Amino acid sequence: MFESRFQSFARIGDPKFGGARAAALREELKRRGVDGFIIPRADEHQNEYVPASAERLLWLTGFAGSAGIAVVLMDRAAIFVDGRYTLQAPEQVDVKVFTPLHLIEEPPTGWIEKHLRRGGRLGYDPWLHTPDSVERLAHACKNAGGELVAMDSNPVDAVWEDRPASPLGAVSRHKPRFCGENSRSKIARVRAAIKSDGLVVSDAHDVAWLFNIRGADVAHTPLPLAFAIVPVKGRPTLYVDGRKLSNAVRAYLSGLADVEEPGRLIGDLQTLGAQGKRLAFDAATAPARLTQALQEAGGKTEVGATPLALMKAAKNSAELEGARAAHLRDGAAVARFLAWFDREAPKGKLSEIAAAQALETFRRETGKLKEISFPSISAAGPNSAIPHYRVSEESSLPIARGIFLIDSGGQYEDGTTDITRTIAVGRPSAEMRDRFTRVLKGHIAIARVVFPKGASGAQIDALARQALWAAGLDFDHGTGHGVGSYLSVHEGPQRIAKTGATALAPGMIISNEPGYYAAGKFGIRIENLVVVEARKIVGAERVMYGFETITLAPIDTRLIESKLLTASEIAWLDAYHARVRKALSPLVDAETRAWLKKATRSLAQAAK
Repeated sequence: MFESRFQSFARIGDPKFGGARAAALREELKRRGVDGFIIPRADEHQNEYVPASAERLLWLTGFAGSAGIAVVLMDRAAIFVDGRYTLQAPEQVDVKVFTPLHLIEEPPTGWIEKHLRRGGRLGYDPWLHTPDSVERLAHACKNAGGELVAMDSNPVDAVWEDRPASPLGAVSRHKPRFCGENSRSKIARVRAAIKSDGLVVSDAHDVAWLFNIRGADVAHTPLPLAFAIVPVKGRPTLYVDGRKLSNAVRAYLSGLADVEEPGRLIGDLQTLGAQGKRLAFDAATAPARLTQALQEAGGKTEVGATPLALMKAAKNSAELEGARAAHLRDGAAVARFLAWFDREAPKGKLSEIAAAQALETFRRETGKLKEISFPSISAAGPNSAIPHYRVSEESSLPIARGIFLIDSGGQYEDGTTDITRTIAVGRPSAEMRDRFTRVLKGHIAIARVVFPKGASGAQIDALARQALWAAGLDFDHGTGHGVGSYLSVHEGPQRIAKTGATALAPGMIISNEPGYYAAGKFGIRIENLVVVEARKIVGAERVMYGFETITLAPIDTRLIESKLLTASEIAWLDAYHARVRKALSPLVDAETRAWLKKATRSLAQAAK
């Protein structure tokens, strides 16, 4: 198990095959009468984690990142990645075949306008692009004097000889005590919010939440890959491969909806279109193929945000109780790991992979872990300066003096966790202590903030950066992302970021994770999960909210420069550590308990 997590991306994609695979794809495109093809890193639901059968970008180019897109023309090809992967992409692709470009600074649309020949036909798979994406790509092709062409089937699949089969993970019923609301109630709430004749549910997370089911079709997130249609009147229809359903699960779902095979979806949309129905679609996840099927038959589409995302984001009392229980259990596992790490790291024999393996072992020993919630970021030295670094057998470094960063999480039936701790190995430098303390000040500022109802994450994001800004520093990622309830560890629409426009509401779970990265030297990140909660303030004239921190694990005081902290910041840290010690001590072994007592001493005691 451990070995498979850290094997090279070469198992499916390998840069040395890029030229041959691109050549085979070009021959297939020539046979189909098109001059190029667009290959996004996507499946039919725009999932963050996709099944192996949908890893077309990885297979073709060798790029193993979680986001990217390639465009292959007859005489050139390019791969576009965002700022997280500008260092990774050139190392993983054959740059003689695929030119790595920045997704934002040099977007695919501009490249297409420049390089698609006049009269050229650029193919795309309408199952892998949203309507908005198709519109932008079509506009670029038109500007180039060419045409965007929908393909009946994906040409990459035609040349991918050993392509894995589509997943058939078993669908399970999510236990009522973890859901806190039955599916009939959720369906009724969705219906009440729909302004059209019905809603097409394309986000697999939304399907899982709506029907209180979970699955095993992708890594790290318990998703059943499925679609649904929820009409304003009449029974919903769930489109899921019947081979995933046990008799008991089928009986449960049949009590809520008509259960059909996925192959029926297009035909049903065409029937609804012929009836003149107007259906709502999720702009972020709906495949263009679905809106096209409805429109071509005479129906009307409303593409935008759906009510499901906000409903799912605001956790009910049962989900919050489960999240707190999951974080308590997870915190004990992390504390055991941190104590173990402090014993083993000074010996000089640990590697990044060994550390990640150890933490997963401690989580599995809880007896409750279903899966890790994302590939652990286990990073030493210069690798810790790569915010989304993913350790492999080739990249794994020995853990030496300096800084070690580990960002990891677990999937438990009662909750999803995500935590980052930055750990000193040996005596940290003055620069490390300064930067760590500035990151900690930002973390504490977010943890303590009070804000009015209606405020968004964009309005508080600067608080996480102010201590860094004061020194002319910053970090390039958002401060926080939403987290699901035994679902995605990266759940929208709530986030703390410059682009976080969604109002924060009670029950939302969000990460608090400011950082700092000195390229080629070291990186720092401190991450806890927090829950939006109501705050009572005497004399308040408005409804006010704040955050409850639910992650429980020590923050390394050896990296703190105390003189940079205010008295109130020290008081917050000391109170947090006292809470961590009280909560976790009964759950860990004696050796860890002794370590925990020392690790959670007051800052004044730790400085002695």
